[in-house]
Amino acid sequence: MPQPLTSKESSLFRQVIRNYEDKQYKRGLKAAEQILKKNPKHGDTMAMKALIINQQGKTDEAFALGKEALTADMKSHICWHVYGLLYRHQKNFEEAIKAYKFALKLEPESHQIQRDLAFLQIQMRDYQGYIQSRTAMLQARPQLRQNWTALAVAHHLAGNLDQAEKVLTTYEDSLKVPPSKTDYENSEAVMYKNSIIAETQNYQKALDHLESIAPHNLDRLAVLEVRAEYLSKLGRKEEAVEAYHDLLDRNSEHPDYYTKLVAILGADTSDYSSRKAVYDEYAEKNPRCDAAKRLPLDFLTGDDFRKAAQSYLSFMLDKGVPSTFANLKHLYTDPSKRDTLGSLAHEYLESKHASSENVTTNGDALKEEPAALYYLAQHYNYHLSRDLAKAMEYVNKGIDLLPSNVEFHMTKARIWKHYGNTQKASETMDQARKLDLKDRYINTKAAKYQLRNDENETALKTMGLFTRNDSPGGPLNDLLDMQSVWYLTEDGEAWVRSGNIGLALKRFHAVYNIFEVWQEDQFDFHSFSLRKGQIRAYVDMIRWEDHIREHPFYTRAALGAIAVYLSMYDSTQATNGVGGSAGTNGDEAAEKKKAAKKAKREAQKAEREAVERAAKQDPNKPKGAVAEPVKKDDDPNGLKLAATTDPLAEATKFLAPILQFSPNYIDGQIAGFEVFIRREKYVLALRCLNAALAIDPDNSTVHEQVVRFRLALNSKIKSLPSKVAEVLKSRFTTVDAFADLKKFNADYQEKHRDSPSHVISAIKSERLLGEDKKKSEKGLAGVLGLKAIEYEQAAEAFALLKQWRSSEVDTFKAAAHEKWPEVTAFA
Repeated sequence: MPQPLTSKESSLFRQVIRNYEDKQYKRGLKAAEQILKKNPKHGDTMAMKALIINQQGKTDEAFALGKEALTADMKSHICWHVYGLLYRHQKNFEEAIKAYKFALKLEPESHQIQRDLAFLQIQMRDYQGYIQSRTAMLQARPQLRQNWTALAVAHHLAGNLDQAEKVLTTYEDSLKVPPSKTDYENSEAVMYKNSIIAETQNYQKALDHLESIAPHNLDRLAVLEVRAEYLSKLGRKEEAVEAYHDLLDRNSEHPDYYTKLVAILGADTSDYSSRKAVYDEYAEKNPRCDAAKRLPLDFLTGDDFRKAAQSYLSFMLDKGVPSTFANLKHLYTDPSKRDTLGSLAHEYLESKHASSENVTTNGDALKEEPAALYYLAQHYNYHLSRDLAKAMEYVNKGIDLLPSNVEFHMTKARIWKHYGNTQKASETMDQARKLDLKDRYINTKAAKYQLRNDENETALKTMGLFTRNDSPGGPLNDLLDMQSVWYLTEDGEAWVRSGNIGLALKRFHAVYNIFEVWQEDQFDFHSFSLRKGQIRAYVDMIRWEDHIREHPFYTRAALGAIAVYLSMYDSTQATNGVGGSAGTNGDEAAEKKKAAKKAKREAQKAEREAVERAAKQDPNKPKGAVAEPVKKDDDPNGLKLAATTDPLAEATKFLAPILQFSPNYIDGQIAGFEVFIRREKYVLALRCLNAALAIDPDNSTVHEQVVRFRLALNSKIKSLPSKVAEVLKSRFTTVDAFADLKKFNADYQEKHRDSPSHVISAIKSERLLGEDKKKSEKGLAGVLGLKAIEYEQAAEAFALLKQWRSSEVDTFKAAAHEKWPEVTAFA
């Protein structure tokens, strides 16, 4: 039974709650101790104390006290509510929901508990539970508009569009006084209702509703855009044309307006003149409009394209616009347009050379010639029109004309990057950085190129030029706080190349955690968006969050982590004598030990530098407000991550979101096969393999996986459960169980004999099938003779030869260096 409190102690308990809400934790703790001194088993006070010390960072102690509070008073809704809050703090939302529901049974009228439960339900996408909670909240406080709107959102997200519309209509009908014309919340709510009607595809009803709310709606642009869309879908051509003309008069740079206007006009796709007339009208109205001049280049062909491109290119180069190539490079997918643009740029440059007006009286080059040189340098550096020698020629001419121009030096760094010379690329980009020390963008690019050259410490110092000097953990801690995903990913990949597995995993896990934070950040918006009436943006955010792991930044970091964990597992297997050689693993172990020592030295150095910085601080300088205590990282070098005993489980954690949200990403399916085949989850491995085959049946890596899977099945099929074996036999049809795998592989190699990546894959499979090792090594070294080989594929072959401890390594490296003298990997 709960201990009763005196009136004085009850007042003190209310003070504890106020102190907690006002974040006055020390006062609250002191007041709680006073109560517990006389009532040591008062559950509610113990629960509030647990909540306060949890906010002070003592999570384990808070949880223990929370459990003790529940033991003291199992029928206290406050104890159960606090228990739920503690679970929520630990991100254990399922248990938190259970605790909230128990608290709500004890105190059904508590608006606070009901609201916290509702927020967790929408966070976990429990739409039916969210509908129930929002219905209860609406019944308790029907006078609040946000309760009606929240219930409509609940039905909307659950797919009940008609019910969502009905809820909003019911509220509107219940109003005795019409909302003010300047009521932002009402304006957003009626536009949200209109979007729900449109989702039912009843566009006439949506248009009628829009016309009724349009005169007083505050979002004028949204009204115009959806009205134009509805008219278009209803086939009301003249009105739709007029609506899009109104939009273009407001913003003639919006490309979608042009596209939709042309589609409504119904001009034949081959009738270029009619389509171009739409753009010409706005180019004439607004001579400075870029979109009206550029967009016709997407569909014009032949002489029409040449004429329009010449006009646009000359105009942009005359003005010296640096982004001209970026505006046009999407056209390079059409070879004829690519060649035309290149020839036009050459003609422009030649005309400027021939013109006597190209040089001023001071002997300085005018802006037109450098602009043309810059365009041509990018033209020849682009992968669809690549000629690095010419690109270097034009960029050097540009640097001769304008030695202090940042863009030319940046482009030169990119050219060195495409040559494969990461050292020169890094140095050149750093030269560009020094030309403008106040530019954060070029500073960031310099750091990125340094990371590509495995200069981790130098890159961190470069980034530190634009981070906070007072950050307790130095520049890296500030980059973590700013959630600089690109830096963490690049840094992780650089540490992988350097052999420091611990720091590599540390960076990849940091990226994983940042995406977790982004997932959790939406929690605050469940109340904020409804309170501020930003409903359409809120629904868009919820839908975006549902697919956040599709982001390429996550995929890249996750694949990097998976590759590291797979190599760790393979090393363990080699140590146990399962595949691989003990000698090779010994070398890897030595490298890891060396890298770990290096990381420890770097951590000690960073610690010393932090102490020195603190010592140098001016003691007379006023200190700011006391910040929240920074949680100390107990594994700064990732040694605990690198010491995991189950690397495949860790790899699966990174893999699962890729397979769930990016099923059409072939590298994700390839990684999935690699994880599941090692875990002997053959059905899951086959699912990934079949998905990869469906995406790209000729992918070189997929061929190798097909061979490996057939070999694994042939050896394991008898030991598998009968149902599993039956599924595998029926669904793996690429290679028959009785097929000659050596012949299958040889046929594949013959079919793709001119493709370096396919030949490398076939040779790897050849070695797997027990072919003579010397023959495989000779074949791998022979890929250098293939006409289509690029240095990246040669680097892959070189890495394999080193892994196999082949006698061909030195010969291959020398030949590759002769073929690509600039590539750092072969230097």
